[in-house]
Amino acid sequence: MREIQDQEQLYHFLQLHQLESILYEPLRPHLSLHRLEQGEKLCMQGDTIEYLYILVQGKVKIYTSSTEGKTLILCFKKPIEVIGDVEYIRSSQVINTVEAVSPIYVIGIHHQWMHKYGRDYAPLLQFLLDVVTRKFCLDSDFSNFNLMYPVEVRLASYLLSVSFDESDSVFHEELRVSSLVDVANLIGTSYRHLNRVIRKMIEDGWVERTKGYIVIRDKQGLSELAGHNIYESL
Repeated sequence: MREIQDQEQLYHFLQLHQLESILYEPLRPHLSLHRLEQGEKLCMQGDTIEYLYILVQGKVKIYTSSTEGKTLILCFKKPIEVIGDVEYIRSSQVINTVEAVSPIYVIGIHHQWMHKYGRDYAPLLQFLLDVVTRKFCLDSDFSNFNLMYPVEVRLASYLLSVSFDESDSVFHEELRVSSLVDVANLIGTSYRHLNRVIRKMIEDGWVERTKGYIVIRDKQGLSELAGHNIYESL
């Protein structure tokens, strides 16, 4: 993660997402803009976090790990999304790992400035209340709900989410075959069953396995299989 020293770009994101009234004047000198490349982690489960982040461009995936070391995908998020809000409010360690799927930009606010300028500022408090309420209402037992879908739907949704970012027409990524064990864990299935599903997708012409990658050949067909895309439906 690197900080972008560009106030004009920072203000562009504030205007784009109508955040000027929420991140008001006293906070402005203490806002920082950061860029993360694909695959970089914004925060990791169990770590201590000192910033509240607002995702203003790109896509992230959010996943959790068990004590046994198994990892399960929870969802993918696009702007605007707040990261570290629950941790800030509860003064807790990071609950889930957040990783950049495409290049992303986030606005960061250190907790000390949130305490100083945000504690009694109603628009910011209302904004955080709305965000946290939505997360608890919609994300509750989200992973268990997703596991009720067939593996075909889970894999189709995952492939679409990691391969495309609708806000960035240039971005397109292909899934490495070498990462299929991790993918099986992320979507909650076995490696053997995942390979059976991939073979069926290849037979149906939706994907192709070539040169060490799983390549999407029929995005429309894959989208119809995924339906509303369970990992981005929220």
